Amino acid sequence: MSGSIVVVLILLAVVALWGVIGTVVVVVRDGRGFLPREESDRPWMAGNLPSVPYSVWRF
Repeated sequence: MSGSIVVVLILLAVVALWGVIGTVVVVVRDGRGFLPREESDRPWMAGNLPSVPYSVWRF
């Protein structure tokens, strides 16, 4: 009986280690929170039509 518990604990440890390694790999590949750069172009307007929605327009 105790042998089967040891096997289950070893499998749980392997799965946990696999999850931690997978998480680290994903974070490193993502660029550690890399955010896209903001555009430096000023928003354009064509008459009353802005280049961005009015909900995000900053006056």
